[in-house]
Amino acid sequence: MDHLYDILIIGGGPAGYTAALYAARAGFDTVLLERMAAGGQMALTGEIDNYPGFEEGIDGFTLSLKMQQSAERFGAKTEYAEVTTVDLSGKIKKLKTTSGDFHGKTVIISTGANPRELGLPNEQKLIGKGVHYCAHCDGRFYKGKTVVVVGGGNSAASDALYLSRLAKKVLVVHRRDTLRATKVYHDMLLKTENVEFLWNITVSALIADERLTGIQIKDVRTEAIKELTCDGIFVSIGRKPATDFLANAVALDPLGYIVADESTKTNIEGVYAVGDVRTKPLRQIVTAVSDGAVAIHYAEEYLSGNKKAL
Repeated sequence: MDHLYDILIIGGGPAGYTAALYAARAGFDTVLLERMAAGGQMALTGEIDNYPGFEEGIDGFTLSLKMQQSAERFGAKTEYAEVTTVDLSGKIKKLKTTSGDFHGKTVIISTGANPRELGLPNEQKLIGKGVHYCAHCDGRFYKGKTVVVVGGGNSAASDALYLSRLAKKVLVVHRRDTLRATKVYHDMLLKTENVEFLWNITVSALIADERLTGIQIKDVRTEAIKELTCDGIFVSIGRKPATDFLANAVALDPLGYIVADESTKTNIEGVYAVGDVRTKPLRQIVTAVSDGAVAIHYAEEYLSGNKKAL
């Protein structure tokens, strides 16, 4: 059998690298498998000013590297590989990856969730240049400006309320004629003077030079098209958890998130879910970091209780 690790961590975001730090510092033989680069979605954030300890803020890429270096300082290993299939059913967990097979006594899943995009041609190029997916991360750049929020659920409504305290004008674009968000959000938004609703509307194009200058919108009933000038757009049409590779190896909720409470325990013994990939009410860097520490606490309990079996 290949090398047997104490702890296998899938995903190198803040939750994964916090778990790696706590695991390695506790003396566990730990490897973290990351598909691309440290940080996940965090690494793509231009400036983070809601993570404690950085009074001037810090860019996501730098914070990602610091987290990786902190874990590796205590001996955690990083392997750049994509996990393709898993077998979590036995005492020994098996992961097949693009760099070979990995075996471990426990597994921590930290693969995160990606924001759903509009799917427009130049969307990727404009990320951070007027196109955003996290109002609490990037809203502060739009003080006194005009922004668009796309979506009609609770997240979109919450984003619109948050942005209304910063922006001069918030335009809420929704493809239906009423919000899907709970009534309390709807009532609050209707009372907010600088929030305007654009019902039965979709965004059909992004208008930009070096950065976003406006959007093209389409009426879903009449198919009429017109252009709107704005400084930024916040896309809030949901997130997609990165759980496709699991193939029902652990219990998922209807949206595809791993079912795990604040203990981070899944329905499979010795398997934990941390960060944005698990069911939780708030998905932020600080909550992901907390999950990573909690998972190692319970993984240590599991490993201590199964020394003979493993």
